Amino acid sequence: MSESKSAPRKPKLVRDSFTIPKTEYAAIDELKTRAIALGTSVKKSELLRAGLMALVGMSDAAFKAAVAAVPTLKPGRPQAEPASTPVPKPAPARKAAARKAAPKKAVATKPAARKPAVKAAPASAPPESPSGAPRRARGGAATTRRPS
Repeated sequence: MSESKSAPRKPKLVRDSFTIPKTEYAAIDELKTRAIALGTSVKKSELLRAGLMALVGMSDAAFKAAVAAVPTLKPGRPQAEPASTPVPKPAPARKAAARKAAPKKAVATKPAARKPAVKAAPASAPPESPSGAPRRARGGAATTRRPS
């Protein structure tokens, strides 16, 4: 008596991205609001899937008309909008030529700053923790040995 418990498999999900005009994207929010007014909550992906199901159920003539009503978009990501900050203008050529002809002055350099030396703790004393209590060596053992 071997019964195989074969639960229905969940469909494999696919993640995708696409470009959509702002007006059509706003229509998604309007449809979500409409669904809430009708007493149900819906996600963006559920709306898109419902639209696909509606297209699948259409006759060929209605499907062709619906697809023809959608304008074709340029594929890919939309270009970023131009920055609102102005681009600095290059210096006039006269000033640049004068700078090139001028002799360079010698610049005095400062010696590199030395880092203060850190004093090492005496080898006989165990290092202390920030609270002032002596630290224990790794492994939990005391740093000083007791005579046996």
